Amino acid sequence: MPLHAICLDLAGVFYQGPRLLPGAQYALQRLRATGLPLRFVTNTSQRNRNQILNDLASLNLAVDESELFTAPQAAHDYLTRRGLTPFCLFHPNLKEEFSDLEGKQPDAVLIGDAGRKFSYEHLDQAFRLLHDGAPLIAIGENRYYQLDDGLHLDAGPFVRALEYAADCQAIITGKPSTAFFEQVLADLGTSPEHTLMVGDDIHGDVEGALNSGMQACLVQTGKYRTGDEQAISGKFQLESDIGTVAERVVSLLEPPTP
Repeated sequence: MPLHAICLDLAGVFYQGPRLLPGAQYALQRLRATGLPLRFVTNTSQRNRNQILNDLASLNLAVDESELFTAPQAAHDYLTRRGLTPFCLFHPNLKEEFSDLEGKQPDAVLIGDAGRKFSYEHLDQAFRLLHDGAPLIAIGENRYYQLDDGLHLDAGPFVRALEYAADCQAIITGKPSTAFFEQVLADLGTSPEHTLMVGDDIHGDVEGALNSGMQACLVQTGKYRTGDEQAISGKFQLESDIGTVAERVVSLLEPPTP
């Protein structure tokens, strides 16, 4: 299938915590050299948009603001379109991005990776709003994320707990939501079958992309664990890291040797 564009996860693909993964800069240069449009799609909800862009710049990863799609941004757009005021259960770094939605009694619950804010008190407050009929909007439903010291719980388990307690279904604004991928594809102007999604999360990145009709590639870095590729059905690529992804893409685009 011809390739017209590439979507790339960030954490676990290009960097882990504060450090670049080996070969990440060169891989990005190789992908840029193909001329294919790139979009960087992330569920990260412990860093706001400006912080992510600054982090990328500090790692010498050249990413334009227009190329970055974040799940918190999608959540903000969803709430704004519907005129909702959220009770926000997320990391303090995101407060600035949602400050324009404050001001009246909450009529929705927004949940991201809140870290230590996932206390009984805060979860109980969210539950009571949901039980009274407020919608639950989740920035993502990732089960865990990777840091240098190992895996850590992400927001997904807390989303499931609230769904169970309040007998409701969360609206997912980031990966693996089909609506999120459709937003990125619309910006690219490409069809899903001609667009590749590369990530380290078998469910959020790969399964989400396949469900959206996209090509998908799982890299064996970041949160990847041996056997993840057997956790879902469907045809996708498996590569050791972003460097081998870049080489594969380049080889596919090179004209055949006479």
